[in-house]
Amino acid sequence: MTAQLIDGNALARQVRAEVADRVQALKARGVEPRLTVILVGEDPASQVYTRNKVADSEQTGLQATLERYPAELPEADLLARIRQLNDDAGVHGILVQLPLPRHMDAHRVIETIAPAKDVDGFHVASAGALMVGQPGFRPCTPYGCMRMLESIGVDLKGKHAVVIGRSNIVGKPMAMMLLGANATVTICHSGTRDLKAQTLQADVVVAAVGKRNMLTADMVKPGAVVIDVGMNRDDAGKLCGDVDFDGVREVAGWITPVPGGVGPMTRAMLLVNTIEAAEKAPPRGA
Repeated sequence: MTAQLIDGNALARQVRAEVADRVQALKARGVEPRLTVILVGEDPASQVYTRNKVADSEQTGLQATLERYPAELPEADLLARIRQLNDDAGVHGILVQLPLPRHMDAHRVIETIAPAKDVDGFHVASAGALMVGQPGFRPCTPYGCMRMLESIGVDLKGKHAVVIGRSNIVGKPMAMMLLGANATVTICHSGTRDLKAQTLQADVVVAAVGKRNMLTADMVKPGAVVIDVGMNRDDAGKLCGDVDFDGVREVAGWITPVPGGVGPMTRAMLLVNTIEAAEKAPPRGA
C-alpha cells in the first residue's frame, strides 16, 4: 500500500477562493476586511511567516498591514498598540507573531487582544469556547488539519485518533476538535509510556512535537490517516516533518507531506478566521 497524499497547497487554494468570494460580498456592503500583523524583532522564520500571511491576505482581497517593531520595543508599548487596534473599528483581525523577545510575556500580550479580533485563536476566551463546544475562533493549525480530514471524506465518529503533542497551539485544541467530531481521542506526549502501542491503535495520527522522524512505519496501523504538523530540518537542511515520510507512506492510507501539507492550510485558516471576524463585526459607527 502506498498512501494517498493530502495536498495542502491545492486545498489552501480552494479555501482562499472561498474567502475571496466572502471578501467581495463584504465589500459590496461597504466593509473592507482588514488584518493587522505585528512582528517584533528580526527572527528570520517569523519574517518569512508574516510576509506569507500578508501575501495570502492580499490574494483574496483582504487588506493586510504588517507592523514591524525592533526587538527592544518595551512590552508596555506593544500592549498600548494592541489596545489601539482593539478600538479601531476598521481593523477586524489582530495577529502578534510568536515567538516574542524574552522580555515580553506572550500570554499577557495575547490576552490583551480583544477576543473578537483574536484570529489566531490563542486567547483564553477562544480556548474556553472550544473546550465547551461554543462558537469561536479556532487555532489555525488544528483548524486546518480538520479541514484536511474533511477533504478526504473521513468520518471521525467512533474513530480512534492519537494526537502526539500537548501544546496550547496545536496538541490540546487538536484533541478538542477531534473530540467534537465524535472521535475517541488519546493525547500522547513526552511522558507517555510505549508510544508505539498507542499509535498502532490509531485510525488517525496527528504528529505535532517538532522532532524529526519521531513517527516511523512500524508505529502506524495499515490504512491509517497520518497528519504531520512538524517543521524540522534534515541533515541536508531540507524541510521535513515529525513523520518518517518515505517509510510511513508505505503503510498509511493517507498522509500529509512536508512541505506542502499542513503549513499552507494553517495560513489559509487564518484568512477564514479573519473574514469571519469581519462578517461578525458591528458596523462602523454603530
